[in-house]
Amino acid sequence: MELIYKMVNGHVEAYDRSGAFCFSADTMQEAMAEGAGRAA
Repeated sequence: MELIYKMVNGHVEAYDRSGAFCFSADTMQEAMAEGAGRAA
């Protein structure tokens, strides 16, 4: 799944290609790890 990451008020939010919210994380590193886990 391709995710789009956005910095919002000091945290990272991840959205899918359709723009639906998927999850948030404290850092980009955490968001990338979470996104990689969801793709597996």
